[in-house]
Amino acid sequence: MNKRPVLGISMGDPGGIGPEICVKALDNEEIYAICRPCIIGDASIVADAVTFCGLDLKVLPCADISAGRYTHKTIDVYDLKNMPLSELKHKQVSAAQGKAAFEYVTTLIDLAMRGQVEATVTAPINKASINAAGYHYAGHTEIFADKTNTRDYAMMLADGDFRVVHVSTHLSLREACDRVSKQRILKVIQLTDQTLKQLGIAESRIGVAGLNPHCGEEGLFGFEDDRETRPAVEEALAQGIHAEGPIPADTVFSKMKGGFFDAVVVMYHDQGHIPMKLLGFSFDRKTGQWGHMAGVNVTLGLPIIRTSVDHGTAFGKAGEARANPQSMLEAIKMAALMAGTRP
Repeated sequence: MNKRPVLGISMGDPGGIGPEICVKALDNEEIYAICRPCIIGDASIVADAVTFCGLDLKVLPCADISAGRYTHKTIDVYDLKNMPLSELKHKQVSAAQGKAAFEYVTTLIDLAMRGQVEATVTAPINKASINAAGYHYAGHTEIFADKTNTRDYAMMLADGDFRVVHVSTHLSLREACDRVSKQRILKVIQLTDQTLKQLGIAESRIGVAGLNPHCGEEGLFGFEDDRETRPAVEEALAQGIHAEGPIPADTVFSKMKGGFFDAVVVMYHDQGHIPMKLLGFSFDRKTGQWGHMAGVNVTLGLPIIRTSVDHGTAFGKAGEARANPQSMLEAIKMAALMAGTRP
């Protein structure tokens, strides 16, 4: 049992659904069969989430990761005591809550860099809150890259066998087009291949989406795919990576869904996020509730393992016990898998 990897899970914005999806996910006995999870956050807020969700769980505050029990029905919390329960404000952008959330993340990164946790999982933070607190980052990915001194990194979104990896993410569309370069595309293909191998796919097949409609149609709709994307794919092939492209974005995702590829490298944020969330998220019109909420966010290229939910803080339902923990469950399982296969 002690071979189960220790996972650190940052609690996310206290005013969002992060605490709720953490406790709901850790109410599953199967999680404790594959890992030893510890929430990084505030024990009082975790206990509050347990209460309003009506769960039969005990919260154990810890001053050290090694002090955790890591048994089902007990939630271990590395207690930073950042946010008094009396000051908690669900559903609100708050500098105080942004500061607390940012510190949960940076503490988690420090624990991972020191080898005290073998993988990291993050609940959602609110970008407006952390920026109000004075931390000017576009999101988790950029925080992890900065705090681990990582230059070459990429975001992968995964829902089962459907995986997309981004050349760029949180940029304007104009700037994203300027970031499409042979060097960057090749690096993302390489990172994708390495990660797929870590997931147990020895002979990965990677599709590479074109930037322009019809991949430029021989210059009619742009030259980027001929000048940058195609040479990057050719170089990847020369390195022994099974990559194919550029492939028009209006067909490449159908091909991956059909089993042609293990992942698709996409050129910008929405090109990858739209198909992923179309498949992963579903709204039930009859109940007026979001049902299926799948998808995992993985940061590639870091010296540590980082997975995350593929959704935001959902302030509209925070504190109401309505949040779906499915994405958190999948993020934990992905982190445990990657920790178990990492050299």
